[in-house]
Amino acid sequence: MTNSNSWHGLAELLLAGPQYRRSGTIRLRVTPAGFATVAAPDVQAEADALVVDGRRIPYAGQTFAQLAAAAGLDAGAPEGLYKDGSGAKPDDPVVTTGAGVVLGALAVGDAALRRFAPDETPVLWPEHFDVGISLGEVNYGVSTGDSAISEPYAYVGPWKPREGDFWNVSFGAARPLSALGDATAVAAFFAEGRAAAS
Repeated sequence: MTNSNSWHGLAELLLAGPQYRRSGTIRLRVTPAGFATVAAPDVQAEADALVVDGRRIPYAGQTFAQLAAAAGLDAGAPEGLYKDGSGAKPDDPVVTTGAGVVLGALAVGDAALRRFAPDETPVLWPEHFDVGISLGEVNYGVSTGDSAISEPYAYVGPWKPREGDFWNVSFGAARPLSALGDATAVAAFFAEGRAAAS
C-alpha cells in the first residue's frame, strides 16, 4: 500500500466510515494539522497520530484495525455509497511517511478553495481523497494523487465536457501542485478554469 493510499485508508476506514455509521455523512474537513470528521465521532488524522476525543493514538506499528480498537471505533469504509475507494483493508499496516506532501497538498487545496470561493465550504471526500467544491456545475479541487496523476494536483472538472487548450485531461483540466506552487497560484488556476468553463 502506498503512502497516499494509507492516508486515504485512514480517511475512509477510520473517519468517514465510523462517521457515516453514526452520523449519516461521509464529508470530512481539512484542519491545520491534517483532516477530521465534521460530525460524531470526533476523529482527527494528524501527521503521526489519530486523535479521538483529545486522545492521541500513534500510527507507528499499527494496522487500521488496531488503531480502530485503541480508539473505540469500528474500522471500515462507508458501505453502499460508492464503488471506488482506497482499497485499504482493516488488517493493512498504516504507513504514513510522506505526511508533509499529502497533508500539505490538502492544506494548499483548502486554502486555495477558500480564497477562490469564500462563501463555499471545502469538503474532503473520502472516495477519491480530494478536497473540493462545486460551483455553477463545475468541480474545483485538489487531489493528493491517484491512478490518473501520481502526484498531488489541482483540477477543474466541468459537469459537461468543454473544448479548448485549457482542458488537458478526460475530466477537465489538471495541473500538478509542483508546477503551480502555493494557494494563491492554485486559486488563480481555479479562476482561470471558471473563465474557461463559462
